[in-house]
Amino acid sequence: MAPETSDGVAEILTAESLQYSLTEIQIATNNFSMDNKIGEGGFGRVYKGVLGNGQEVAVKRLSRSSVQGAEEFKNEIVVVAKLQHRNLVRLLGFCLEGEEKILIYEFVANKSLDYFLFDPENKRSLNWSRRYNIIGGIAKGLLYLHEDSRLRIVHCDLKVSNILLDGNMSPKIADFGMAKICGVDQYEGNTNRIAGTVGYMAPEYTRWGQFSLKSDVFSFGVVILEIVTGKKSSDFHQSRDSEDLLSYAWNHWRRGQTLALLDSSIGDSYARNEVIQCIQVGLLCVEEDASKRPTMASVVCMLNPGSVSLPTPHRPAVFRSNGSESRVDELEVDQSNTQRISAPSSVNDASITEPYPR
Repeated sequence: MAPETSDGVAEILTAESLQYSLTEIQIATNNFSMDNKIGEGGFGRVYKGVLGNGQEVAVKRLSRSSVQGAEEFKNEIVVVAKLQHRNLVRLLGFCLEGEEKILIYEFVANKSLDYFLFDPENKRSLNWSRRYNIIGGIAKGLLYLHEDSRLRIVHCDLKVSNILLDGNMSPKIADFGMAKICGVDQYEGNTNRIAGTVGYMAPEYTRWGQFSLKSDVFSFGVVILEIVTGKKSSDFHQSRDSEDLLSYAWNHWRRGQTLALLDSSIGDSYARNEVIQCIQVGLLCVEEDASKRPTMASVVCMLNPGSVSLPTPHRPAVFRSNGSESRVDELEVDQSNTQRISAPSSVNDASITEPYPR
């Protein structure tokens, strides 16, 4: 089981170098000026700031009215402060003062991946080489979380809007508010409270509250397919006659029409083998049976051209979307029953953009 967050917070609080005063943050952001706002989501706003030493930062100010804010705040401190990897956003500090709960992140020059990927004009800056490098960078960041960090971490909310791009368009995984910390020898767990984004969540998580390293692998598979196709998983509307993104990709691959999946904005400048390779890896990651999904270590090897032969994917898990990025904030699951309990009041049909440092 994950360690108690209160103990982790107490440990982090002793590191005074990480703690900033509210006055310092107010000065850095010009008192949270709207001119400095660079993001807003379900748990608060994000501002660009400049610290006294001249360093640019992203300041995530949690909403005082957010019920989940305090818990997620503690979770992010415990998880992110201990992580160091080029493909993860770095937590520089925090502020706990009065009712204020603030996280200070490194400033990432470009916006999130979805800002580029799903905009008709901005996506043109994502040629195939950049997309391929972004896929590889995300894979390496997840491998670090799963195998190489001090903790074994399941992100639990991997999606394109939680991937930030630096000045070189290299990816950085962000937003660890939903992350689950596992023991050194623990690979999976259960929860009766599910939170995440519909379309990216693995079927065993949405149905039974089972999370594991393979839950992140599933989400990564969806992200791969979105990056290659340039299509949102949420754009596939719920209908008996329509496909979801996974079925769409599977049917093309099965018919030998894999290259037809490639985002047309890329044009003719791409490596054929890399495109086919990425689609196949994506389909392997979204298999319904979690045991058949590869580990992130295997995925990183598979993405290295010519290093291994890729297995044949099976029909993927099927999910349906309502046409918007639906957020499940709290869904009760009966662990003794294999049926998912419907909780329509817990699903927000409006698109929610998570607050993120940039």
